[in-house]
Amino acid sequence: MNASPPLDGAVHIAGAGIAVDAIAKSYGSAFMAVDGVSLTVHPGEFVSILGPSGSGKTTLLMMIAGFERPTSGRLVIGGKDMTDTRPEKRNLGMVFQRYALFPHMSVADNIAYPLKRRGVPRAEVRRRVDDALKLVSLDAYGSRMPASLSGGQQQRVAVARALVFQPPVMLMDEPLSALDKKLRDQMQLEIARLHRTVGVTIVYVTHDQEEALSLSDRVVVMNQGRIEQIGTPDELYDAPASPFVADFIGRTSFVSARCLAVDAQGARVRIGDKVDILMPSARCRGVDADQDVRLALRPEAVRLADGDEAQLSGILEGARFVGSSELAFVRLPGGELLQVQTDPGTSRHLPAGSRVGVALDATRATAFPERS
Repeated sequence: MNASPPLDGAVHIAGAGIAVDAIAKSYGSAFMAVDGVSLTVHPGEFVSILGPSGSGKTTLLMMIAGFERPTSGRLVIGGKDMTDTRPEKRNLGMVFQRYALFPHMSVADNIAYPLKRRGVPRAEVRRRVDDALKLVSLDAYGSRMPASLSGGQQQRVAVARALVFQPPVMLMDEPLSALDKKLRDQMQLEIARLHRTVGVTIVYVTHDQEEALSLSDRVVVMNQGRIEQIGTPDELYDAPASPFVADFIGRTSFVSARCLAVDAQGARVRIGDKVDILMPSARCRGVDADQDVRLALRPEAVRLADGDEAQLSGILEGARFVGSSELAFVRLPGGELLQVQTDPGTSRHLPAGSRVGVALDATRATAFPERS
């Protein structure tokens, strides 16, 4: 792999593409951890694999790394078939949740370890370790022992060790989950900066949706061993492909309704007995006329309203301060709970049990067939 001369600790790494073709992993006949997943990661791209516990995201990453052998399917990295290649022959950087630093080695020796294993000359090892320390802003920490570092500093050492031998792909498995929120936020900025600076391909596993949406070029949402949707953060939030994605990404309320008609102008959807809304066709996923549907509504697509502006009414069950806004919870007559975004001071002063009206922005709702 070619790398340009280092500049302030940074080298540009030519990231490699990854092609996952119908990969599956089963454990006996009873459990399919990954079920026929296909995925293309472009060179230099940052792709996060997101999903709840047990969705198969870590198993998929471990198959890319070579620590798990696929039951079926094919894996290509940098144009080479790596399906049966041993992990140490894949030349991939790996960052784990628990840092995996050697406690008896200094920071510099930890970072140097993969270079020494590859037989890199001593002078070159020193230069690359110095560059890696600068890259993660730990220039003066080379002689320190891991136990003397904070969690964020230890994770930066782990990142430096994964990058020091200039791998074309870096795999990261829940790397920030052991850190508190403030450190996680700081490390997210560091990882994003490193990716922009170095250019390596990154595949990043997380269960934290905020982390995935803030870091990634694209996000892969997994559920029960399969991919539910692949898209940019904006696409996943604004145009979820399934009720699972709508529910898993961000805050979402679901309301039962019925699609009355579908034409080139959009879909006419009725909520309850008399509230009709006209939705854009693009926001009606697989919906036909005369069909029961579920409406997915983000809090910002719903507002409190009075008089003729109110389309629905319900009982205010409470409100919560969430920083720059408030979140009101309104129980509709059918039992659905709407989350409504309001300005600070708008809803928390209202007594719980009050009857309130709400209005919907139909252009920001998404309809799914009820069977989905």
